[in-house]
Amino acid sequence: MSTLRDLAEEHTQLRPSDIDHLHRIAGDWQLLSDLSFADLLLWVPVDGDGTFLCVAQVRPTTAPTAYLDDQVGRIVGGPEVAHLDVAHGQGRIWREGDPVWYGDVPARHEAIPVRLRTADGEAGEVIAVVGRDTNLSTARTPSQLELNYLTTADDLAQMIADGTFPPPRHPGETTSAPRVGDGLVRLDANGKVTYASPNAQSAYRRLGYASHLVGEDLAKLHRRLAGDPLEGTDAGNAVLAALRGEAPPRREIDARGATMLTRALPLMPAGVPIGALVLVRDITEVRRRDRALITKDATIREIHHRVKNNLQTVAALLRLQARRVAMPEARVALEESVRRVASIALVHETLSMSSDEAVEFDGIVDRVASAATEVAATEVTVGMRRQGSFGVLPAEIATSLVMILNELLLNAVEHGFPAGEEGAAGPRDGAEPAVVVSAHRFRKQLHVSVTDNGRGLPEQFDAERGGNLGLQIVRALVTGELRGTIELRNGATGGTEAVLVVPLARGTTDRLTT
Repeated sequence: MSTLRDLAEEHTQLRPSDIDHLHRIAGDWQLLSDLSFADLLLWVPVDGDGTFLCVAQVRPTTAPTAYLDDQVGRIVGGPEVAHLDVAHGQGRIWREGDPVWYGDVPARHEAIPVRLRTADGEAGEVIAVVGRDTNLSTARTPSQLELNYLTTADDLAQMIADGTFPPPRHPGETTSAPRVGDGLVRLDANGKVTYASPNAQSAYRRLGYASHLVGEDLAKLHRRLAGDPLEGTDAGNAVLAALRGEAPPRREIDARGATMLTRALPLMPAGVPIGALVLVRDITEVRRRDRALITKDATIREIHHRVKNNLQTVAALLRLQARRVAMPEARVALEESVRRVASIALVHETLSMSSDEAVEFDGIVDRVASAATEVAATEVTVGMRRQGSFGVLPAEIATSLVMILNELLLNAVEHGFPAGEEGAAGPRDGAEPAVVVSAHRFRKQLHVSVTDNGRGLPEQFDAERGGNLGLQIVRALVTGELRGTIELRNGATGGTEAVLVVPLARGTTDRLTT
C-alpha cells in the first residue's frame, strides 16, 4: 500500500508544504477520532475529474468502527462524495444529510475542510477534507463524558477548518501519549476546570489531590501539587500558554511517588480562545521501570569497567613476570598472553561506555590492528587497512572475535613478513607490505577475511592441524564459541588469506552501521 505522500504526489498537484500539513494531521488525529467516537478519513481531490482519493484513515478506540475494510487508496465520485464537494468547495463543515449504510452498518457523514494557514497567519485555501463517519448501530446514552467529548471534538474540528490544528510538534515529541482514554480535563477561558474524566480524576488522586477537579484553577493546582517547585511552575505555565492559544511541550509532574504526564492544547475555534484541553496520563509504573533499567544499565557498565581494570591488572602482572624470566621461549609465551588479555580488555572497555550489551566493533578492530603492528616481532613496516564494516556486534560474539583477529593479525605480520626478510609482494611488484581486514554481512552471517601480501603458507602446511598455539586458539574459538568456520589458504596473487564465516545471533543482523 502506498503512503500518504506517494498517493498525494501521484494523483494531485498538492505542494510539499500541503502534504506536510496532511502528515501532521494524520499524526495527531487519533485524538479527534476518539473524542468524536468516529472514523476519520482524509480525502484529497483528484485533479480535475470531480473524484476524491482517501490517503489516510484512523479508527476510534472509544467506539466501534464504521469501516471494517481499509479505505486508503480508494477513489470515489458522484453522489457518494457530495458532502466532500460541499466542504471542499464552500470551505465549511458539512453536517447535513441522512444516515448512509455501509453493508449492515448505518453511519452518519460529516465533512471537515482542511486548511493550511499562510505565512502571514491568514487562513489559506482548502487543500483536503476530513470525513468524520460515525457508526450508529450502537445506541449511546448521552452521558456527561460523551457530551464533553463531542463538544471538544467539534471545537477541534473547527480548528482544522481554520488551519490552527494540529499545533506544531516539538522536537523529540511523539503523538502517542497521553490519549483521550488516559484522562481528559477541559478548561474554560479563565483556566478553571469545567470537566474532568474519571481517569483524569484518578491520575490527580495519585498525586495527592483527593477533591473533585471541577472549579479548580488547574495552573495553580499544578504548582501546588508538584514536589519540585520548578517542575510545578513549568507545568502551570504550560496550562497558561495553552489558554493564550499556544501549544506548549508535554510536562511531567512528580508528587508523592507518582508521576503524571500532561499535554495542554488550546481550544480556539474560529480564532477565539475559549479555553484549553489538558490530556493526562498516570505514568508512575513506566517511570519506575525506566529508573530500574537505568540502574541496571549503570550496574552492568560498572561491572564491565571493573572487569576491564582487572584484566589490565592481570596483563601488567604477566608483563612484570615476563621481564623476570630468563628463558626466551617463556618470555615470548608470557608476552603473547599479555596481548591476548589486553585484546579482551578492549571489548570490556567499550562495553563499559555502551548503554547495552553490544559494541561498535570497527573501532576495536582498528585498535587491535594498530597494536599488532607495534608489538609484532618483525623489522618490516607493515601497513594495516580495514575494508567494510563489522557494525554492531553483541558482546558474546565480540569477545571471541577480537581474540581471533588479534591472533590472525599477529600471525600475518610475524609469519608473512618475518624479521630479516622482504615481503613476497615487495620484490615482485614493488608493493608495500600490507595486511587487509575485510568484513561484510550476508544472509545473517558475518564474513571476515584477513589477507596479507607476504610469503604465503609454508609447504606441507596442514590447514586443519598445523600452526602454532595462536592458530589452535583461533580454531577452537571459531568452531566452539562462535559456531563458525575458518579456512587458511594461499592468496590468488600471493600471500596468505584467512576466511571466517560467523553466524550472527537473531537481532544483530539489522544493526549494521554504514
